[in-house]
Parts: sequence; C-alpha cells; structure tokens
Amino acid sequence: MAHSDLGPNPVQFVEYTTGRWTLRLLAITLAITPARKILRMPPLIRFRRMLGLFAFFYVCLHFLSYLGIDKYFMWDQIWADLHKRPYIIAGFTGFVLLVPLALTSTAASIRWLGGKRWRMLHRLIYLTAIAGVIHYYWQVKSDKRAPLMYAAIFGLLFAWRLGSWLLGRERKSAPSAGAPRTPATN
Repeated sequence: MAHSDLGPNPVQFVEYTTGRWTLRLLAITLAITPARKILRMPPLIRFRRMLGLFAFFYVCLHFLSYLGIDKYFMWDQIWADLHKRPYIIAGFTGFVLLVPLALTSTAASIRWLGGKRWRMLHRLIYLTAIAGVIHYYWQVKSDKRAPLMYAAIFGLLFAWRLGSWLLGRERKSAPSAGAPRTPATN
C-alpha cells in the first residue's frame, strides 16, 4: 500500500508533519543570527531568507492539508471548528503573520520599505513562532513534551536576542575608552 507508512490516520500524519516542519524551520531561521555571531560566520545570513520561505511553504502545506484534505473546503465545518477549537485560531494567526514576511522577502521589498521598516515588519516572526507553539500546545491532548520543547527552543532564541539587544544598548550608552570624561556636577 502507498500510504502504509502514514499510520492509521494519514490526514493527521500530513498535518502534524507539515506543522512540525514549519516550527523546525522557524527555529532554524531564528537560529541563523545567533549562530553566525557565535561562530563568527557572517555568510550564514544568506540562508535565513531561504529558510524563512521554506517555513512559509510548509505552513501553506499545513494549512491547505487542513482546508482541503481534512475538511474538503467545507466552510461550514471549518467555521464550526473555529468556534470549537481555539488552537485553529492560534495556528491561523501564525499563518497570517507569515504572509507579509514571505511577500516582503525580496531585495526590492527591502528597498521599497526601507531597512528600518522592513526589520520592524519582520519582527512578526517572533509572534508567528509564539502563535505556532500555542497552536501546537493547545492541539496536543496528552503528551505536551514536544510543544514544550519548541517553546523552550524559541524561548532560548528570544532570550539570546534580548540579551544581545541589551548588551548593544549598554555598549552604546557607555563612554568609549578614548573619549574624555566629563566630571560629574552636584
């Protein structure tokens, strides 16, 4: 049989697999910046956009497998699911947040938006990751270890970024070694 490796519920297998790969690719995408700084390998940045687009591709597969394969585009059933299962709303939120990131992943978009606005927009990846983990956590019925593992991975990546940002602010506000000090006045 062609689907014997898909288990007793092939639709669920496809949905879970594409969802987990979306989270993995989001985590790898977010890990590029710390990895390139820790390993002192700036060229790693070239892979971040590609990995982000792979994450978008997998979330599209995940979403379409739910809409088409699971629900056969029966909008009344999808609507009923939205009211009955809040994890679907969390997942859809993550999907919607990834759309503008994928649409603005070109060099032309960076020029059009300007670097500062483009970076602000692309911070939506943090909310996307949070929505994805919430979606997964709420969806799992008993063994919560996998969604908690993703939460821990994203938590570490967010903590690294926060620490890096705080250290950067501290360095900017500290006087440079060669700068003359002004005496404090009382």
